[in-house]
Amino acid sequence: MSNIPETGRTPRVQIRLVIIQVLVVSLLLTLGGRLWYLQIRNGDEYTNEAKNNHVQQVVQPAVRGSILDARGVPLADNETRLVVSASRTELLKMKDDGKGVLTRLAGVLGMKPKDVMDKVRLCDSQTPQPCWNGSPYQPIPVTDEATTQQALQIRERAEDFPGITAEPTAVRRYAAPGKANTAQVLGYLSPVTDEEIEKAKDTDSPFLRSDQVGRSGIERTYDKALRGKAGVTRYEVDNLGRVIGEAERDEARAGANLVTSIDARVQAVAEYELHHAMKEARKGFDRNTDENYKADAGAVVVMENKTGRIISMASQPTYDPNAWVGGISAKDYARLTGKKSNFPLLNRAIQGQAAPGSIFKVISSTAAVNAGYEFDGNYPCPSSYSVGGQVFKNFESKGYGSISLGRALEVSCDTVYYGLAHREWLKDGGMKPKKKTDDWFYKTAHQFGLGKETGIDLPNEVTGRVPDRQWKQRFWEANKVGWCKQGKKNGTYVERIAYEGCLEGNLMRAGDSVNYSIGQGDTLVTPIQMATIYAAIANGGTLYDPTIGKAIISADGKTVEPIKPKAHGKLPMDRKTRNQIDKALAGVTTVGSAAWRFGGWPQDKIPMHAKTGTAEVYGKQTTSWFVSYTRDYTIIMTIAQGGTGSGASGPAVRKIYEAMYGLDEEGNQDLKKALLPKPQQGLPKIGTDGTIDSPSIRPYQPRKPKPADEQVLAVAPARRD
Repeated sequence: MSNIPETGRTPRVQIRLVIIQVLVVSLLLTLGGRLWYLQIRNGDEYTNEAKNNHVQQVVQPAVRGSILDARGVPLADNETRLVVSASRTELLKMKDDGKGVLTRLAGVLGMKPKDVMDKVRLCDSQTPQPCWNGSPYQPIPVTDEATTQQALQIRERAEDFPGITAEPTAVRRYAAPGKANTAQVLGYLSPVTDEEIEKAKDTDSPFLRSDQVGRSGIERTYDKALRGKAGVTRYEVDNLGRVIGEAERDEARAGANLVTSIDARVQAVAEYELHHAMKEARKGFDRNTDENYKADAGAVVVMENKTGRIISMASQPTYDPNAWVGGISAKDYARLTGKKSNFPLLNRAIQGQAAPGSIFKVISSTAAVNAGYEFDGNYPCPSSYSVGGQVFKNFESKGYGSISLGRALEVSCDTVYYGLAHREWLKDGGMKPKKKTDDWFYKTAHQFGLGKETGIDLPNEVTGRVPDRQWKQRFWEANKVGWCKQGKKNGTYVERIAYEGCLEGNLMRAGDSVNYSIGQGDTLVTPIQMATIYAAIANGGTLYDPTIGKAIISADGKTVEPIKPKAHGKLPMDRKTRNQIDKALAGVTTVGSAAWRFGGWPQDKIPMHAKTGTAEVYGKQTTSWFVSYTRDYTIIMTIAQGGTGSGASGPAVRKIYEAMYGLDEEGNQDLKKALLPKPQQGLPKIGTDGTIDSPSIRPYQPRKPKPADEQVLAVAPARRD
């Protein structure tokens, strides 16, 4: 038994106990502080994160609004189809990245395995179409044309098709009522991209990964209104993914309907007549190139004079916008974008640029009057005009003696405008221009609205070009080095042009000015620009923004948002000049360059005004232009490499008017057969249940020409304009 007293151990034990107590208290304080930090200070943040970890979202896509014509006929709406989709997220979890599943799916759908796999791959700069340019986390449509039997096979053998769904889905449909395709006006849809989702996330209209968005046409311009708002249901799930309750629900809101000013009946007529005019033009022989005209592209616009509303707009070549629904195939994509396609996705009414030829002369006539020349004065119209050793001729070297500007418009005399433009060029200093030049001919073109957009409610409108002194300087600075390398004083035509450009390409030469005065040279316009100008002449001088949208109406028809006409300027002419030009343009169809195309027209009942144009293009055949107006409408048609204005485009424009006004070949009117004798008033009715009061429409049946008419056309003289 030890004799050591107990009191010898007590201090050490007590010290140890104290240390342990301090450690325990410190740990408790640390844990308590951390618990306060997590639950009190950042409690809400972590609570939300915890909830999100146990919440799954189910998206109900919004039904996209319909696009209607002015009478309520659907141009674009929705139909229910069986859509088969694949989840990349699920497929990539498989050892073979889902190749086996997609191969089996191809067998059920009657498709090639490669085609199915191409559809679900993601788009990038190295991947050609078809591919998926939407979010990789949303189901990717493989086909929207599955049969009921195919859908049942997929759903009944779900174990063989993991990650594959087959569901009835509302799919966009471009109805083409009465064969009115309206492709370039309507546009098409494609899936939203991650970049677009990120960009829009803090706006009042964020995207969901399931959204489809408009990529061109009015589908793009009015996308926000048409798209509506998708519904989202949030479910609480446990750690095994089982639903334990519904957390929150945001109801889907259907997109609004867009009523347009397009009349599907007139659209069908315009599309047919443009296509037919191009076919007929290809039968014509071009003596300048010793081959038939190619007539490879064209456009037509029908516009209301007093509002700027577009009744019809067509472009050739065209395409079927339904090709984009559910994802475009490789074959269709190549056909629409390949080098041999001639780019049918282009809307040539707003994106096709060409020299205007003689339809530009209303601008030159106004410029001359504003520069101080009398409209009714006498101006020489010789067969040719010489400038600096170069001879500029009238078509077929025909002269008319001394004539007024009005008569010059009627017979489309070039040399009158050559002389006026040359005199103004000399007044501005010629090759040694004054510090402050008047430049009446160029200034007036800008005042007419050329060189900038018209403001039409379609994306990607181009500006055209007014080749004034400022443009020439910029163009010369950008091309001088290349011209100087290529140019040769005694070389080919192109080499001589390059040589001259190198030396003085920034200077306004006399030849530039006289050529410009008749709509040639470097001048570029679009059909919509010239339609806007001629509609302004018809309505007294107001330049309207062309518009296709007429009203946005909610899905239940209760809310109507009109899209009112908007003016952007006035023509730079007084009433007297406008009336004089108006009279001259009426003379074009009675005693001028278009008279041979308008024999029998009821001029006393429906006064017709027109201007013909044939624009020369280096290296190509001539561009045909025909622009016209009545009290109510302006119609313009152009055909690239189509020949003369009155020869190629004139007859088609007349037939469009005849269909709208209900006229026969002799000019007799039957209002029962008239499609649109006056502009459409009012809006179609949409019921609270979403039903649309929509009239039926029949395909356009063109009238067969009489044999006598065909004989007259066959012997009609060839003309420039």
